[in-house]
Amino acid sequence: MLAEDPSNDPRVRDSGERPTETSDGLARSVDYGAKYGAGSDRALVLGGGGVFLIAWQVGYLNGLRKRGVDLTNTQIVVGTSAGALVASIVSAGKLASFSREVGMMAKLMGILAPATDLRPSQLRALKMFSDATDASADTLRRIGFAALAAQGESAASFRRRVGLVLGVGSNKWPGQSLNIATVDAYTGERLIVTSAAGVSAARAAAASASVPGLFDPQPIHDRRCMDGGVSGSGTHSDVVAGASRAVVIALGASIPPEKAWGTMPVGSLDREMRALAAAGTETLVRGPRKVDSATLMSPKSVPEALVMADEQADDDAAPIGEFWR
Repeated sequence: MLAEDPSNDPRVRDSGERPTETSDGLARSVDYGAKYGAGSDRALVLGGGGVFLIAWQVGYLNGLRKRGVDLTNTQIVVGTSAGALVASIVSAGKLASFSREVGMMAKLMGILAPATDLRPSQLRALKMFSDATDASADTLRRIGFAALAAQGESAASFRRRVGLVLGVGSNKWPGQSLNIATVDAYTGERLIVTSAAGVSAARAAAASASVPGLFDPQPIHDRRCMDGGVSGSGTHSDVVAGASRAVVIALGASIPPEKAWGTMPVGSLDREMRALAAAGTETLVRGPRKVDSATLMSPKSVPEALVMADEQADDDAAPIGEFWR
């Protein structure tokens, strides 16, 4: 826990811009013009959205796979929050085996569900995140400071639960294609964790899914890291900019939000997709047709998510297959 407000620290006090990239190589500025994905043919971007979207993504990807469209055949996969867990499963080549546990999916998602009896410090951090309407450096640091001060579930405990869901091998990094987005809770920097970081998939995925107030920030090197969606993007699609084509799975793809929520302003996904197109990346965007924000973190949402995902996969198999080939 920090003893004073990080905005008073000279290392992070500036004119409102995010801090510059640091020496550990994790911080990466959001820059579609940098074309981080250049040279890759296919890219898969998996966004955040609680245990509901974990189930939906697994069901959708598996539904496409059963219909002859394998989106796991990709040179880059980027995961944020819920998408970080699914991206880890995809990169480890475990989608088929994980999908065979559909009958156990609600139980698995129950392992990830946060406690419902929150302390005042947790409620404060969660409210600061959910009420935010921008992703300025000051806003991110305030949320991060609250997350660091909150007395939520310990990082080690949550990391173990993520490891249980990911299964055997979660103590390793599953493949060179995997990129996981998280945020330094102290500086507000956007971080992209790759194999070069030398950490486990469970640790990186837990960091990306550490919602402020629900779970304590996760240690990566000497940083403390919180949910990747805090940074103003639920997808971090700039990581694949320059790739020939990308499929982006995002919670608000089918039902765009009508108001800002959790640092993401209205229209943020559309702006990201336009930026991807400007970078030369042809893109298809998909997401659940129906979303109940009140049940995103509830295992009770899993059965409906799986049914909906398979139905949408049946509708989308032909056009996505044509796009992906």
